[in-house]
Amino acid sequence: MAEQKEWVPRTELGKKVASGEIASIDQVFDSGKKILEPEIIGILLPDLRDEVVERKSTQRMTASGRKQRMRAVIVVGNGNGYVGVGVGKAADTKQAIAEALVDAKKRVIKVQLGCGSWECGCGTSHSLRQKATGKSGTTEIIIKPAPRGVGVVAGETAKKVLELAGVKDAWLFTKGRSRNVLNTVLATMNALESMNRTKQGTGQARAAGAAASE
Repeated sequence: MAEQKEWVPRTELGKKVASGEIASIDQVFDSGKKILEPEIIGILLPDLRDEVVERKSTQRMTASGRKQRMRAVIVVGNGNGYVGVGVGKAADTKQAIAEALVDAKKRVIKVQLGCGSWECGCGTSHSLRQKATGKSGTTEIIIKPAPRGVGVVAGETAKKVLELAGVKDAWLFTKGRSRNVLNTVLATMNALESMNRTKQGTGQARAAGAAASE
């Protein structure tokens, strides 16, 4: 068994995480700094699970002819509000999966869990806070909060993303081409991330309104 190398942080964010100055993933998101080292996620989200949603051979033309490579798509999440998706390409499947896992850890986002269903109103974090829409290529995903007990009503690929994010109840609707696994995964992630942008925009609007009234 190969000995695992000790992590030597290269970025300012990595150094703060390694020293304990930053002790939670929310501090990272609040700082606005991009995660460039997957080890940061390994420390701050140790309970992260991963699932390979696609393994696919791809071809591209080179000067010496067609070159075949493997592409892997991985979803990571802790089932409690944090999820990421990564894509890796390599000469063999094992290396493509390893690269996809690293990529997914660097792209983890926070999901705004809540109870956005008017039929429920339980106040727990079993679904999303509001309806969310995301697109990737020709695929559009619409996620609507559902009452407790409904479960995640979605296709298998999008369902894995939502479940790893911690969404227990939701209705998901797809428009456009839904057979493309990568676009479906990215559109679902874009829908989840859109709520963070909405929240940030609302906060900025409130701050601007408060400043204007002073």
